[in-house]
Amino acid sequence: MANSAGSHALWSAQAHMPSVLQRRVEIVGGDGAYVTTSTGERLLDATAGLWHANVGHGREELAQAAYDQISRLETYHVFGRFANDAALRLADRVAGYAPFADARVIFGSGGSDAVDTACKLARRHWQLEGKPSKKVILSREYAYHGLHAFGTSIAGLEPNREGYGSDSLVPETARIDSVDIGKVAMTIDRLGASNIAAILAEPVIGTGGVIPPPPGYLEGLQRLAAENEILLIADEVITGFGRTGAMFACERFGLRPDMLLMAKGITSGYAPLGGILVAPRIWERFFSGQQAPVFRHGLTYSGHAMACAVAEANLDILSREDLVSRAAGLEGVLDQALGQARSHDLVQEVRQLGFLAGVELAAAVDADAVADIALERGVILRILRGNTVQISPPFVIDEAEIATIVAALLDSAEEAVAHQRAS
Repeated sequence: MANSAGSHALWSAQAHMPSVLQRRVEIVGGDGAYVTTSTGERLLDATAGLWHANVGHGREELAQAAYDQISRLETYHVFGRFANDAALRLADRVAGYAPFADARVIFGSGGSDAVDTACKLARRHWQLEGKPSKKVILSREYAYHGLHAFGTSIAGLEPNREGYGSDSLVPETARIDSVDIGKVAMTIDRLGASNIAAILAEPVIGTGGVIPPPPGYLEGLQRLAAENEILLIADEVITGFGRTGAMFACERFGLRPDMLLMAKGITSGYAPLGGILVAPRIWERFFSGQQAPVFRHGLTYSGHAMACAVAEANLDILSREDLVSRAAGLEGVLDQALGQARSHDLVQEVRQLGFLAGVELAAAVDADAVADIALERGVILRILRGNTVQISPPFVIDEAEIATIVAALLDSAEEAVAHQRAS
């Protein structure tokens, strides 16, 4: 399946390049829940790419939206007094989805941009509040928040933090326990609330192994943030736009964060776009009076017109085809399909919330080998921290295809173990 005749110039992301070069899988097409390789294989995409292809691959409507926008105006920046109409329309629309009233929107090119922007804005907020010691950004153990400077610094996955000559690229960061709210409170007490600017948390930890929050944990974070004058930032880059059966997971858990980060599902990956929903507590001082401060932040492609037009068309599809409700219904389908995995000897644990799941294989199973075997069986799986297999298909997948994913995973695990024993 690997295409060894391809280019060697591309430096792949998060890759051990000597292992990758002769094993690349070159994707050249996609339709629905499937992608096609340069060698003609049609593969069932159990991961929706990197969690993003919510409406499925190959949507001509989104290509047409990009074409129409570029034909009229590729983009115009949103610095100073300038803005483009697509960015203005999309900002109004996504503000209406916010889990708090009267949101403002800052756009960027993806989730990593959103993380960096939010962390900067959190620290800027407390400087303007006259509380300059509040600089520490707390994040959860096993969390992933992109790989820009702030995202690298607050990563709860230690390999992403290591090797840069300092404990934290951006100083004043610390990790909190991912499941025990009592231990979180102890960390806040140890560091001192007067030193903490924000808690940044995924409602469901994604790349760290698909870890749903224990009952009361997220509510506990919100309570601790309120009691200690700490901003709460929800990273919904993965969970946003329907993945948990609601537009945002904050709705499911009744959270009211000070900022909400979004990307991936806002365009279903058809264009690079991310952003932040900002609550009035943060934005009001920047919008009021001649003496209002300026947030000295902006990216060339903030509010890129083509990306915003694609996002609008993507949101139209989500609405017209009722795909968020469909994802909510598929939660039960996936749960039922995973029943066999829960009782399988080669499975340590199954974790699921909404239409995403992590199947943690037993320690003796070579998860990378499982993914390779599944690929030969026509199913794309991805391995996360903790020997965990990611399952997060496009919302347009059908029930039989969900069953195919789980069967391929288990059959591939059995084959991998058989190969191990034979060798």
